[in-house]
Amino acid sequence: MRIYNYKKGTARRLAVEDEKELVDPIDALGGQRKLTARDRGALADTISFIESGERGLKLARKAIRESRGSGKGRRSLDRATLFAPLEPAVILCSGENYWDHRDEKPAVEGKEPEFFIKLQQCANGPYDDIVYEPKITGKLDYETELAIVIGKDGRHIAKRDAMKHIFGFTVMNDVTARDRQVKMRPDGTSQYALGPGKNFDTSAPLGPCIVTTDELGNPQKLALRTWVNDELRQSNTTAMMIWNVRELVHFFSGFVTLKPGSVISTGTPGGTAWGTDPELGGRGAQTEREDIALAGGYLKVGDVVTCEIEGIGRLRARVVLSGHSRRKTSASIKPLQ
Repeated sequence: MRIYNYKKGTARRLAVEDEKELVDPIDALGGQRKLTARDRGALADTISFIESGERGLKLARKAIRESRGSGKGRRSLDRATLFAPLEPAVILCSGENYWDHRDEKPAVEGKEPEFFIKLQQCANGPYDDIVYEPKITGKLDYETELAIVIGKDGRHIAKRDAMKHIFGFTVMNDVTARDRQVKMRPDGTSQYALGPGKNFDTSAPLGPCIVTTDELGNPQKLALRTWVNDELRQSNTTAMMIWNVRELVHFFSGFVTLKPGSVISTGTPGGTAWGTDPELGGRGAQTEREDIALAGGYLKVGDVVTCEIEGIGRLRARVVLSGHSRRKTSASIKPLQ
C-alpha cells in the first residue's frame, strides 16, 4: 500500500493510491458521520493510521474497493497538492553509511553509525521548493536517502526482529549546509557540527508517499539516483549500505523507544557536491565513474533536484531564494526527459 498526505481545501488529508489515483478513505467510506469514532481516529492522520495497525489497513482496503464502484473519494494523483506523507516529531539520521560517500570526503573514524537528528520544522513536501538562504549557507548540498518509517513501539530491538517494527519506507533529501557542517583545521583534519549543518527550513523533503514493507519487498535491493537539472549525480543501490536497515533499527532503538511514525534516515552514497569541494576536504573519489556527472559546484537558485528510490518514487524540488517559495503538485514541475 502507498500512503499520501494531500491538500483538500484548507485541510491536510490522508489518502492511499489505487490505479494511479488517490483515494481518500474518509470520503470513499461515506464521510465522517458514517464512521465510528474509532475509525475516524484511525484515518485522522498518518501517525494515527500507523498506530491503528491492521484496523487502518483494512479500512483503506475497503475504501479502495468501494471507491472503484462509486467513484467517491477519488482524485487525480498528478494534480493533487501533496504534503510530506507524515510529520515526524524528529528524524533520526545515520551518516557515513555508504563507503563511496566516506571515500569522497574527510575521513571520520567510527565503529558504529553516525547519529544526528533533523527537527520536525525541517520537513518539506515532495515537490515543494528548497529555500536557499544566504545567511544560512553558501554551500547547499543534496543527499538522496532511504527513510524507514516505524510501525510499532520498540526498545533494544534485536536485528532479527527489526522488520517486524517497520511499517514502510519513504524517500528523504537530506539537504545540507556544508559550510556549517564541516570546518577544516590547518593540519587538514576536520571538525563536524551536524546540528547547524542539517537543521534549517526545507532541509528534509519527504515523500512522495510511504510504501508499506509488504509492497516494497527487500529494502536492501533498491536503486537510488539523484539528478541536478539533467545531470545524474548519484547512482547506487541500498545494497551498498555499511549498516543495513535491520542494523540501524537495532542501533537507534538502543537509545530511544521507537514509536509508530518515527523516521530513521539511512545515509547517502557518493556523488555529493561536497566530494568535489577541496576547501572542505572533498577528495573527488567519483572521478573514475563514467555513468555520473561530477558536481561543478553546490546547488544554486533555479536548480531542480530530483531524488529517486526504486519502488517508492521521486522527490523533485526547485531551489529558490528565501521569500520566493511555494507548494507544488507533481504536474507543475517539468519531468526529466
